[in-house]
Amino acid sequence: MLRAVLRIRRDAPVIVYSLACSKGHGFEGWFRDSAAFDAQAADGKLVCPVCNSRKVEKAPMAPAVSGTKAKGASSPDELRKMRQFMTGLRKYVEENAENVGRKFPEEARKIHYGEIEERPIYGEASLEEAKELIEEGVDVAPLPPDLDDAAN
Repeated sequence: MLRAVLRIRRDAPVIVYSLACSKGHGFEGWFRDSAAFDAQAADGKLVCPVCNSRKVEKAPMAPAVSGTKAKGASSPDELRKMRQFMTGLRKYVEENAENVGRKFPEEARKIHYGEIEERPIYGEASLEEAKELIEEGVDVAPLPPDLDDAAN
């Protein structure tokens, strides 16, 4: 099974949903739109990263309201830890996978269909290319943005 990473272009909008499996494990998923979530859920393509359950649903989410301090809002320490985690994940991928750039969809397919040897890769793809890969059953995930680069 391919464990590739996909870096979606920065101008590509995504929706982030809080998800939960039937065993109560919470996690988040990134989708192009609500229809993409619905299609993946109907096809059984959503999997809990903790227990591999395929019974995944949207979890209740509190709306973000400007000017209010929501109960459970992230503290500066929590935000620092999230940023540190995302930076570490990105660094790990960059150090342990091959950057195939814009050839990502082509390389991911070749690996998925056994045409070339399996190896960890990452690169770039449009939302349409990412959707096609997912529909073909290729396991891809968005790579967290480079937060240090985004700050500049």
